[in-house]
Amino acid sequence: MNITKKILFVTSEVHPLIKTGGLADISGSLPKALAELGEDVRIIMPNYQAIKTTEDIRYLSTIHVNNCAVNILETKLPGNGVIVWLVDFPAFFNFPGNPYVDEHGKPWANSAERFALFCRVAVEVAMNRSYLDWKPDIVHCNDWQSGLVPALLSLEYSRPATVFTIHNMAYQGIFPRTTYQSLNLPGQLWNPGGVEFHDMLSFLKGGLIFADRITTVSPTYAKEIQTAEFGYGLEGVLSHRKHFLSGITNGIDCDHWNPETDSNIVQTYSHTTLAKKLANKTALQERLSLPVDKNIPLFGLISRLVEQKGIDLILECLPEMLSHPLQFVLLGSGNKGYEQRLHNFAEAHPDKISITIGYDETLAHLIEAGSDIFLMPSRFEPCGLNQIYSQRYGTLPIVRKTGGLADTVIDTLPETLSNNTATGFVFNEANAGTLMEAIKRSLILYGHPKTWKQLQINGMKRDYSWNKSAHQYLTLYNHL
Repeated sequence: MNITKKILFVTSEVHPLIKTGGLADISGSLPKALAELGEDVRIIMPNYQAIKTTEDIRYLSTIHVNNCAVNILETKLPGNGVIVWLVDFPAFFNFPGNPYVDEHGKPWANSAERFALFCRVAVEVAMNRSYLDWKPDIVHCNDWQSGLVPALLSLEYSRPATVFTIHNMAYQGIFPRTTYQSLNLPGQLWNPGGVEFHDMLSFLKGGLIFADRITTVSPTYAKEIQTAEFGYGLEGVLSHRKHFLSGITNGIDCDHWNPETDSNIVQTYSHTTLAKKLANKTALQERLSLPVDKNIPLFGLISRLVEQKGIDLILECLPEMLSHPLQFVLLGSGNKGYEQRLHNFAEAHPDKISITIGYDETLAHLIEAGSDIFLMPSRFEPCGLNQIYSQRYGTLPIVRKTGGLADTVIDTLPETLSNNTATGFVFNEANAGTLMEAIKRSLILYGHPKTWKQLQINGMKRDYSWNKSAHQYLTLYNHL
C-alpha cells in the first residue's frame, strides 16, 4: 500500500513561471505527475522579478536566515494547482533578468550569495522551522543551485531523506574559497570529502556527496558521467557513489506535444491517420519559401547552435547533403560563427535550405510535424527532448549514441525492423563521416514508403508520458 509522501521539490526554475531550459520543463511536469499519483508535493524556488503567473500570490511567513529577513510567499502552478513556495528576498531577486544572468546577459555577480540563501531557506522549510506546519519526507533537489541543501541537511538531526538530480554535469556552481568564507557556511563542510573542489567551493559537489540518492535524466548518462569525458572532474566522486546513482529518463508534456490536438500545426493527425501529416510538410515548405514537393525528404533541426549539439558536424556534412535531393530547415541560435556559416549556405541554396535564427514556438511545432527526418547529432545529451517529440510526431530522428538519445531512439537494423521496435537512426562516433552514413541510411529507407510508415508508427505508439517516469521516482522515494 502506498502511503502519501510529502515531497519538497527544490529548483531554480519552473515552467510556466520562468524558464531558461529543460530544468524548468521537468520542474513543471514531474511535481504535477507526482501530485496526480496522490503525493503531497510542494515546489520551492526564488521569487524572481521575471516570474509570470496568472494565480494569486499570498504571504505566508517571514524567517531569519544568516542575518536576512526572508519572506515565504505561496502561489500555484497555473492549470494544475501544485503549490509553489516563493523565497522572497528583494535585495537578491527583485531585478530584471533571468535566474542566472541580468537583463544584459551578464552572469549575476552574487550568484553564490543568491543560491546559498535559497538553499538555507529550503533547509529551514525542510526542517519545519519556517512556520508552515509542514515537514517533508523527501527533499528532491535539482542541479547545482540547490546543491548546498543536502550538504546543510546532513548536519541536522532527524532530517528528511534527500534526492539530488543532475540535469547537466557541465554546470557546477564553482566559486573561489573566499566566497565560502564570506557565505558564513559551516566549517565542517569545507574539506575534500565535502564541498571543497581543488580549493574552490562546488555547489554541485555538495549534492553529489551528501544526498541519500543521486539521479540523472537517463540511464546511459548515469554511466557516462562516471568517466573523465563526461564527469568534469567529479567522475571519481560519482564512481565512488555509483551504488546510490541511477538514471530515470525524462518524460515529455504529452498535452503540449501531441499531434492529435496540437493547435500550433495546420493539420492534426495520429498513427492511424498518418497521410494527414503531409499537410504540415506543405505548410512548412510554403512558410519557409521552399519548393512545395511532397516526395522530397525534408530534414528538420531545432537546437542551440553550440558545439555540444554537433552543429559543426552538420556544417561539415552540408556540402555532401546538398548533392542529394533533399531540403533542410533549421531553427535555433547560438554561436555567431555557426549562424553566419548557415546563412551563407542558405543564401547559396535558397531552394534547399531555410535558416531561422531565434526561437519561435509555433514554428518549432510545425518543424516537428512537417519534417520527415530530425537531426540531433549531439556530442553529449543528458536526456534531450526533441528526439522524443519527433517520434511522437512520426518524424524519424537521427541521433548520436549518447546519454538520453541512446536510451530513447532504437536504431533501424534488420532485427529491429522485423520486430517493429525501430524508431530512428543511431550513429556512434562524433564525426561528420558517421553522421553522413546515418543520413544516407535514412534516405535509402525513405525510398521505401511501406517500411518508412511502419517506423513512424513504431515511434508514435511509444509511451513518453511523465506518468511512467513519476512511477520510477516514487519507487526510488519508497526505497528511501
